[in-house]
Amino acid sequence: MTPVTAEPTQRGTPSVLELPGASERLRSRLADGLTAVNALITARVDHDDPFIAEAGSHLTAAGGKRFRPLLTLLAAELGAGIDERVVAAAAGVELTHLASLYHDDVMDEADVRRGAPSANAAYGNSTAILVGDLLFGTASDIVADLGPEAVKIQAQTFVRLCSGQIRDDRPCPAGTDPVDYYLGVLADKTGVLIATAARYGAMFSGCDAATVETMRDFGERLGVAFQLADDLIDIESEADETGKTPGTDLREGKRTLPVLYVLGSPDPADARLRDLLTGDLTDDARLDEALRLLRVHPAMDRAREHTYAVAREAQDVLATLPDSDARDALHALATGVVTRVG
Repeated sequence: MTPVTAEPTQRGTPSVLELPGASERLRSRLADGLTAVNALITARVDHDDPFIAEAGSHLTAAGGKRFRPLLTLLAAELGAGIDERVVAAAAGVELTHLASLYHDDVMDEADVRRGAPSANAAYGNSTAILVGDLLFGTASDIVADLGPEAVKIQAQTFVRLCSGQIRDDRPCPAGTDPVDYYLGVLADKTGVLIATAARYGAMFSGCDAATVETMRDFGERLGVAFQLADDLIDIESEADETGKTPGTDLREGKRTLPVLYVLGSPDPADARLRDLLTGDLTDDARLDEALRLLRVHPAMDRAREHTYAVAREAQDVLATLPDSDARDALHALATGVVTRVG
């Protein structure tokens, strides 16, 4: 199996259904499983109140690759395969993710999500927050039917997810390495839910404890790589590739990995870029200059190599699993996550 070395070439978050590691039979099973997941999400998000139903399905209707539930379904192929419990777990994970997006957009004051108006732009901050809470509750309701262990995992996942978001919104504490701090934030705010997606798939398909732990470990590393790739995309992409405005993280003052590398550079030639990155980037001209300088800075290559290294670590975790179509697809998924361009 080929390790991660390629330059970004794939547009959009990769779907397992598009990866070369998935056989036609595997693709067919995953497609059927995803249809069942989407049907369950649609049914559970529906509401007697038409407004609540509309607001709750706002992001669902906007599309998305269903990356997390697909990972749950794929992990289940390491065991007995996809059944109603796996489908329910996948739907619970996706609804948790969707709920977090409602809250993220309020925190970020976002106007666009998936190429459409964000929920806060469409309905206001208060409604967006409450709908996010409603979706969290719906996800918990689904997971509760899967037993106490699943509920415990969901609760622990939610705690880490929120902790990561809180720490992401705070400056790095004095005396702490900013890169280590940031990678820890990513493990919590993104890695943990992707880890739970993979863990649930193995768990509810009857895999042994060692395989369940392998998938949890794989998923967390994959999640960190996923978010690191998003950080690069925010700097490198054009708006028509992602449906989001390039430089959004910079405008909000977020210190992603390339930014941290620049700020840690003692090179006098970086003085102007450091000044921009530590100043007000709500001004379009300053933001455009910062993007222009950052895109050609060696910090981008350094951050990209770190991103690929994390993906390779995720792939290495899979070495303990027996050969199978599912393992090959998981390996390819790690490559696809970090070589996408939008």
